[in-house]
Amino acid sequence: MRPLNDTETEFPRPEYPRPMLVREDWLNLNGVWEFAFDDADEGLREQWHTLPQLDRRILVPFAYQTELSGIHDKGIHEVVWYARNFDAPEAWRGQDLLLHFGTVDYRATVWVNGEEVGHNQGGHVPFSFDIAPYVKDGANRIVLRVEDRQDRHQPRGKQAASGVAKGCDYYCTTGIWQTVWLEPVPPIRISELRVTPDLEESAFEMRVFLHAPSIGWWLEAEVLDKEEVIARAVEETAGASARLRLTLSDPKPWSPDVPHLYDLRVRLYQDDELLDEVRSYAGLRSVQVKAGKVWLNGAPVYLVMVLDQGYWPDGGMTAPSDEALRADVEWAKRFGFNGARKHQKVEDPRWLYWCDRLGLLVWGEMANARTWSLRAEEIFLAEWERAVRRDYNHPCIITWVPVNESWGAPGLGKGHPGQYAYLERIVALTRRIDPERPVVDNDGWEHTDVSDIVAIHDYTATKADLLERYAETLKTGVLPELSWGKSPLRYFARGSEYRGQPVVLSEVGGLLSLPDAPKEQWDGLYGIYSFCETDEELLEKYGDLMEGIALLHFTVGFCYTQLTDIEQEINGLLTYDRRPKVEPERIAEIHRRLFPGSYR
Repeated sequence: MRPLNDTETEFPRPEYPRPMLVREDWLNLNGVWEFAFDDADEGLREQWHTLPQLDRRILVPFAYQTELSGIHDKGIHEVVWYARNFDAPEAWRGQDLLLHFGTVDYRATVWVNGEEVGHNQGGHVPFSFDIAPYVKDGANRIVLRVEDRQDRHQPRGKQAASGVAKGCDYYCTTGIWQTVWLEPVPPIRISELRVTPDLEESAFEMRVFLHAPSIGWWLEAEVLDKEEVIARAVEETAGASARLRLTLSDPKPWSPDVPHLYDLRVRLYQDDELLDEVRSYAGLRSVQVKAGKVWLNGAPVYLVMVLDQGYWPDGGMTAPSDEALRADVEWAKRFGFNGARKHQKVEDPRWLYWCDRLGLLVWGEMANARTWSLRAEEIFLAEWERAVRRDYNHPCIITWVPVNESWGAPGLGKGHPGQYAYLERIVALTRRIDPERPVVDNDGWEHTDVSDIVAIHDYTATKADLLERYAETLKTGVLPELSWGKSPLRYFARGSEYRGQPVVLSEVGGLLSLPDAPKEQWDGLYGIYSFCETDEELLEKYGDLMEGIALLHFTVGFCYTQLTDIEQEINGLLTYDRRPKVEPERIAEIHRRLFPGSYR
């Protein structure tokens, strides 16, 4: 790919990046930035934050490993630097000025005009700094140093700790991989909204958090349905938070088939002066776990989900466009899925926006470490808390999944009590942030007593083998023994047992089909649970597997692996560049025929 230059006209990802808290004024800083590798880690000592220019160019928000970045270097570079100049609009003078990073993987230090303004650790969550004290008239300069070690202790999800794509791990993502932007805000401002739907009472409970307290301020919140104000609440307080309740007279629930959303408008006043105004949206829906089932809006729902890992061939973990994020949601719905398990990634908020807008249930999952230490526990918990807070308001999210297959937890398959204590600690934290949604403690196996759902990974490939495997379960309800390769595993951790929770086959299928590599290279592919040489064979085997799952009456849903191919993992219903391997409507017809309990 040709090198980028200062006159590059591309302006990637121009859409507003934070759909849950919208202000009118903002400035997108995506585009061409200066860039440098710092393999000798000498930039701090040599004060690169004072340099007039860095030697390379990169297209933000794409990581240097990707084609769209303009660099496309798959090698390991654990320290990188970014820089760019900007002019702050004159109309923004006298306000605070927030510099937002959608997310930066993994550890970042930021300078503005040579002054250090802040730090962040966590590769899947947003952060921001008020840079108004450092900004001057005319040209200003942002410099960012990023450290992303090949550290198995940090939450990395599917990023290979070796740096080489292999097995079910992919190439790494280092540095900026979501939108960078500026936002002028008043010193006393709305910093966070926390909206909880109450379907039974036809109301929204809203908690508003301010950046700072002030005497004499009051809040006005409104619910709008197609521009018409249908509910309003006012609250006066001198503290830095307030609680409002907005009751609807003619409620319209949100569901996958009818994803009705209400617009929200919140204004902050001091006396009669308008200080701040933000817009958001909400869906009125309920999710519960009871009687061994998952309930949506007061009725049992059968979960027909697909595993979605959120990688693109040219952008890695960063979608090339907002339209690409929307298209993945539309593909899932065309295949007849009513939900997606976003796997080992806290996805771009714009993807969740499209799930809300178009109607797709989501299991929200955190990127895990690949080994355990006390440090790994603490940095995981800190980032997971921020992820849950960021995404709390999205109606599409119905379940939280902090850990997958004991990754980042000690004693895989060995009954280590430290693992169980860690899982219970994670679930307790999640429930304290969000008591409304169920939590899966350890997706796949080795559940503790605290898991709301028993999530099982089972790649049994045929109806006949599936019915043989679960024959005793169908008679007695007792789950069979589980093994993964040579590792003995348990569905429940030592001392724990099944307590009537819903059972979901949260990874099934993995039917490999249509690999681009010739047959002599198939040994390098991952996920060959069952190979299909033609479209019709894939459709036939998919239908056979689904018929088997439909007969497992003790389950309340499944998640098929997976939506798209990714690098060497060729088991998607779509190719890596999003071409369907079979007609989506034919897969959807199988779902409609076999799973009438799916919500619609």
